[in-house]
Amino acid sequence: MWVVKLGGSLLGSPELARWLALIVKFGDGKVVIVPGGGLFADSVRESQKISNISDAVAHELALIAMDQFGILLAGMNPALATASSELEIAERGWQHRGIVWLPSQMVLADERIPKNWQVTSDSLSAWLANKLGAEQLILVKSKSLISYQTEVPTPLQHLVDDGLIDCQFLELFSREKDSENCQAWVLNKADYVLFEQGLSLQKLAEHALHIDA
Repeated sequence: MWVVKLGGSLLGSPELARWLALIVKFGDGKVVIVPGGGLFADSVRESQKISNISDAVAHELALIAMDQFGILLAGMNPALATASSELEIAERGWQHRGIVWLPSQMVLADERIPKNWQVTSDSLSAWLANKLGAEQLILVKSKSLISYQTEVPTPLQHLVDDGLIDCQFLELFSREKDSENCQAWVLNKADYVLFEQGLSLQKLAEHALHIDA
């Protein structure tokens, strides 16, 4: 199982549709997409400023924003199917579908997850990857990763300090990690070209930014 987080910043870019098409073509029910919040989450931030709602309420709304972006992704490629629970994820897997996770139901049921803006879709993708026992977790970013290529693997704290990954990722990935089964990687949105012939762990290891927790 691979978990692939597609950030909201990819919306409007031609690369987003390419990632979705590759996951549909090669995923075979073994890839789960974690959607970012994108412009839907941005509207929650603005609404919080106007209404002065608590971070806990904003957290719930931000999860719904991720649900919305997930539904949007599924709408971009009709071969994708959404899933809100572990059972639905398993069912979509048996159907050999491309899977888009809608996180609000599962995340709100776990009281251990902090209810604030420090928890983003990055952290939640780590949480899901370990919950599902995934072998590979991939964070797809719009930002260039060239400056990080000198450190292999890249210390996770460096990515947190640079704002590439949220600070809760460090805790959730380390806390939830099942021994050494799950590996985390970062790719640029243009790196879909690595998988045009199929999802390859070798290509991932050769070209992706490997995160060292």
